[in-house]
Amino acid sequence: MRKIPFSPPDITEREIELVAEALRSGWITTGPKTKEFETKIAEYCCNSSGKAVCLNSATACMEMALRLLGVGEGDEVITCVYTYTASASVACHVGAKVVLVDVAPDSFHIDYDKLRDAITEKTKAIIPVDIAGVMCDYDKILDIVKEKASLFKPNSEIQKAMGRVAVISDCAHGFGATYKDKKAGQGADFTSFSFHAVKNLTTAEGGALVWNTIEGISDDEIYRQLMLLSLHGQSKDALAKTKLGAWEYDIISPAYKCNMTDIAASIGLVQLERYQEMLDKRKKLIEIYDKELPESITALAHYTDEYHSSGHLYITNLVGKTMEERNEFIIKMAEAGIACNVHYKPLPMLTAYKNLGFDIKDYPNAYAKFVNQVSLPLNSKMSEDDAHYVCCKVKEILGE
Repeated sequence: MRKIPFSPPDITEREIELVAEALRSGWITTGPKTKEFETKIAEYCCNSSGKAVCLNSATACMEMALRLLGVGEGDEVITCVYTYTASASVACHVGAKVVLVDVAPDSFHIDYDKLRDAITEKTKAIIPVDIAGVMCDYDKILDIVKEKASLFKPNSEIQKAMGRVAVISDCAHGFGATYKDKKAGQGADFTSFSFHAVKNLTTAEGGALVWNTIEGISDDEIYRQLMLLSLHGQSKDALAKTKLGAWEYDIISPAYKCNMTDIAASIGLVQLERYQEMLDKRKKLIEIYDKELPESITALAHYTDEYHSSGHLYITNLVGKTMEERNEFIIKMAEAGIACNVHYKPLPMLTAYKNLGFDIKDYPNAYAKFVNQVSLPLNSKMSEDDAHYVCCKVKEILGE
């Protein structure tokens, strides 16, 4: 029986060779490969600061952005209810209150009208979610935060310079996506990417944070502060300390530990070289799905005149099916050798967020999308024949 895994890492001998080179070099923690990877990420994204910071996860990137901004106790951070926990948990990590907003009707993106209504004097950041690799409308989101600027009460120098709520894109799925001629990394104030094992571009574990220049704030100083935050507040990283006589360092603050290693960056450097090929492969698979799947399945659109997705997830809904029928469909697909998934169980359905007082009844649009949602396998290790096979089995199981 054919086996089609959901999202295996696409690793070639080239990645293995560069990792071996790093291992043989004797430099395996944050060092020259990580710095090179940061430079190339920033070049790829074309963000106005021209800088990137690579860390050990997208979660760390979002959290460090909040800490850089000075977000903490007494503040509110808004995110979308339809996401993975990382989009919200980072607000909890810094002591802020999480505010969840429903998705728009017939959408997997945050409802912009409800987002506008959710902004208060306590709101310091919004974390929109670029689900499946389709970017949110950041022009609209930025218009909303500027419209609400009179409510904003800054409590840090960088917040004063911005003069409004910060927009931190959870672009874990969206590296390489575009919306209205802007690349992922250009639309929001800060953008967090994931390079986890299941992502389009992987470093096994890892992430990158990019940002656009904030008037009155030095991009070099933002980079320096992020380095301090991600390495115990230490004034010199290991690479800087290798210079002759440069052993001495200071601890500026009791900060955190979430740096990327050169082993991980070595994987990422090769992945980035291959990335356009992988995006092209995903697009071909999506085109097959779009053409061959039955009308009883609706799918998130990945390519329109307005935007191009990174093609990370093929998110569908089984029209008219119940949650139990959806679950049975996933089992039957597995029996046919096809791994499917669900993205996502809305946050209020999870114990941690129930304990914070959230109730799924307050988010009817998200619940309606969840009950019959299925993500079909989509990865750059799949062949086009695999995609045809998936479509055939979907029709067979649905009796079409």
